[in-house]
Amino acid sequence: MKDLNYQLSKLCRDNRDGGFSTQATRSRILDLIANQLNELGYRRMQPRSLKPKHVDALVSHWQGQGISAGTLKNRLSALRWWAKKVNKPSIIARDNGVYGIGKREYVARESKARALDDKKLSEISDPYVSLSIRLQAAFGLRREESIKFNPSYAMQGDHIKLKSSWTKGGRARTVPIRNDEQRRLLEAISALAKGGSLIPTQLNYVQQLHRYERQLRNAGMTKLHGLRHGYSQRRYFELTGWRAPVAGGPTSDSLTIDQRALDIEARATISSELGHTREAITAVYLGR
Repeated sequence: MKDLNYQLSKLCRDNRDGGFSTQATRSRILDLIANQLNELGYRRMQPRSLKPKHVDALVSHWQGQGISAGTLKNRLSALRWWAKKVNKPSIIARDNGVYGIGKREYVARESKARALDDKKLSEISDPYVSLSIRLQAAFGLRREESIKFNPSYAMQGDHIKLKSSWTKGGRARTVPIRNDEQRRLLEAISALAKGGSLIPTQLNYVQQLHRYERQLRNAGMTKLHGLRHGYSQRRYFELTGWRAPVAGGPTSDSLTIDQRALDIEARATISSELGHTREAITAVYLGR
């Protein structure tokens, strides 16, 4: 491990801000940043060596790769955390606009829905990881929720119940069980977990998260958040009878009064099932 990678890893271990998922994501981003700084010619750096020129070089490099605004903002957030921890917060502008980074797109213009690739899924050797991925597709769960999933707690007859400690923002919620395929998946999870969760008994969440990420890389699986988009669009069709706007269905302004009422009701249901508090967020998944 390069010196900067090691020292940033230690900085993360010594400053455990946020939940496990936040910490793991931050550590992964900073490890990537350390590697890229080395590739850009900035070698023998220490954490306190960070300067505006390094930030500018990284942002320019990322923008040249065509990385999305959301990902750029996440990486800058990790950089700001690093700068704050070494008492140099002023070296990074507070406004992302200074770096030419625009606002996130809150109304989808094209579908980001993904279906499970059975061939790639067959290359996942860890059964716990494989079932976590299938949970994301079947119930629209986030990654952390699918890893921490405990069937003995979650399975509640006609729905699954997600504990607040598994979810983003600590918002417990339920998601309906609607078909036999979902039930068979839950039975397979229950048989494997044996009263526990989709984290093997000898591992903790962060260790299983690292295993999960490694397995996905080896199988060439990316953009699994698209499984939540796929779930949202399937649910919208089930609840309304027509496709979501982003999937080729009618836009909201072309609906009749009755259809618009059904559209609003469906979006509220989907928002709740995804663990969001606002109906408006469904525009990211469904379009408008």
